[in-house]
Amino acid sequence: HPSGAPTLVFGARGIATVTLTVYGPRVPQHSGHYGNYVPNPAMGLARLLASMKGADGRVTIPGYYDGVRLSDADRAALAAVPEDVEELHEKLGIGAPERVAGSLQEAIQYPSLNVRGMASGWVGDQARTIVPATATAEIDVRLVPESDPERLLGLIRDHIRGQGFLLVEGEPSEAQRRGPKPVVRWGSEVSYGAFRTPIDSPLAAWLRRALVRYHGGEPILLRTLGGSIPISPFVSTLGVPAATVPTVNPDNNQHSPNENLRVGSFVEGIGVIAAVLTEPVAEPPAGADDG
Repeated sequence: HPSGAPTLVFGARGIATVTLTVYGPRVPQHSGHYGNYVPNPAMGLARLLASMKGADGRVTIPGYYDGVRLSDADRAALAAVPEDVEELHEKLGIGAPERVAGSLQEAIQYPSLNVRGMASGWVGDQARTIVPATATAEIDVRLVPESDPERLLGLIRDHIRGQGFLLVEGEPSEAQRRGPKPVVRWGSEVSYGAFRTPIDSPLAAWLRRALVRYHGGEPILLRTLGGSIPISPFVSTLGVPAATVPTVNPDNNQHSPNENLRVGSFVEGIGVIAAVLTEPVAEPPAGADDG
């Protein structure tokens, strides 16, 4: 947790990825000779991506959030997580968040649709006056237990077709390139699904006792992790409850340049693991001396 407090997490979102490539001219063309005439795939891709999400950040594809229901108990657990919004926004360098939900913790309970990268033509010192031949976007979709990944991918495919694109799953043929619809190539993969264990489960009580014994105070309980961890296939196949005990420093630049692990967090992590492994599974009787 950003506060540095000990934390227990009882789920994680899954992940699927999509690659979209919009086609333009066969090879890049001189923008002076052919600008205003040859369709620019970068503009086509930009319009397509913009059609998927509104200015508030919510996915506009019908049915995308179907199935996600938060009970009063769920909302109470999410609200119990301390969150300094001003400090968070200062750290992130943003003025306002997307409006998928009312808080960060609530927002990550929903499936996401994130553009993780785009490429078309050249930029910087290599920039040149051309109409690009292709434009590509890489998308990641964070999954939640209530959302079937193949259904979500199907909704995205249907949306693309509804925007007037011809969707192909390989290199387009000459006839497809010369047809009346702009062509977009589709590629996708479901890496693994989401999982979640109830916060009020015996597993949660056991881990909470271990962290209280080690840290001397109550840990922060997170219903789910916004990111994805590849233990979901084991959890779902074996039918076992699972939780994670984060031990890294919150400012570790995860997945970014200069990803790091504070030495103190590494040492503390060893202690946390030892505390978990030595905590009795059964809760001691009331009044028992646990010293």
